[in-house]
Amino acid sequence: MGKKGKEKNTLNKAKHTKQVNRKKNKLKKEQETRKERLKAILTKHSDQQKKEGSDSSR
Repeated sequence: MGKKGKEKNTLNKAKHTKQVNRKKNKLKKEQETRKERLKAILTKHSDQQKKEGSDSSR
């Protein structure tokens, strides 16, 4: 037979899933920002090398 009354642990499970989802989203966001920063650094570096290469050929 099924339980009567309020279901057990539904609030705790809901809170836990919220916390886990927040943590996952935070980690994804941090990884994305890291990738963006790395791309920016690489493009800046490559632009700087191109500039130095064109200056040295004069």
